[in-house]
Amino acid sequence: MLSFNSVMIGTKQFDTLSAFYEKVFGKAPDMVEKESGFVGWQVGTSFVGVLKHSEMGGKAKDPGRVMLNFETAQVQQEFDRIKALGAAVVAAPYKMGEGWIATLADSDGNYFQLMTPMKM
Repeated sequence: MLSFNSVMIGTKQFDTLSAFYEKVFGKAPDMVEKESGFVGWQVGTSFVGVLKHSEMGGKAKDPGRVMLNFETAQVQQEFDRIKALGAAVVAAPYKMGEGWIATLADSDGNYFQLMTPMKM
């Protein structure tokens, strides 16, 4: 059995993307490796990292291919807050089944979603 652990986002715009996610998560990184150009945050039971990568430049070519999903019971409030931080709106909050979902893009154009927690 597998358990999801972490995701890393590679970028040439390390400072910009790191600052963006620091605002999104509302805290300084939990891990900083300045020599290797890596910062990361513990987000719930998973870890999100931003890695300086010399071959990952410009906007994401297929931004919806892989999406990060962040659970929150306050989809509309978090959508408004993160939009105000400069995230691009891909899809405003809309009803999906019993919950809500919204899609935004970070400064590299990577899509991420805010979702009502799923009932399993």
